Amino acid sequence: MNINTSLITRALMASGIALVFAQTANADSANTITFKGEVTEQTCEVTVNGVNARPVVLLPSVAKSELQAAASSAGLTTFTLGVTGCTSDADALDIKTVFIANNMTDRGNLANTGSAQNVELQLMTDSAGTTAIDLRDALPVGGITVAVGATTGEHDYAVQYFSPTGGASAGTVVGSVQYAITYQ
Repeated sequence: MNINTSLITRALMASGIALVFAQTANADSANTITFKGEVTEQTCEVTVNGVNARPVVLLPSVAKSELQAAASSAGLTTFTLGVTGCTSDADALDIKTVFIANNMTDRGNLANTGSAQNVELQLMTDSAGTTAIDLRDALPVGGITVAVGATTGEHDYAVQYFSPTGGASAGTVVGSVQYAITYQ
């Protein structure tokens, strides 16, 4: 039996090159960046509590005793998301907001990056704090309406301290969220 070593060498090289390309293709797909955007009839300028550049919402200081029970909350604080420079000619403009947590808990709240333990920040759909926003879903939340002929609109949301397990410790509480608005 005569084995052609040149043929075997070429076959091994070809399979090796194919393997390299397959690994490269796999590596490329793992390093994919997806960009998403939207082209709309118009755009509005967004403000939070009247500020449009790096707004900060300050919550009141609360005693750790208010967050000792499981599922306890305290310090409900309203913040206003507003839009200006819009046009609403024939129909009212319904604007929805999508909130994306920079650090999120497994319960869909903002993770505390400060020093207090057993405390999260929970976003609420309204100033009364009736319904929590589950950040795991990244679903649009309604609320802002620009009336026919108007150029502005706003909606009050809220944020509060939340202790899912209780036993909060004293310390700082810091969390952040990104937002985007969608026009309907």
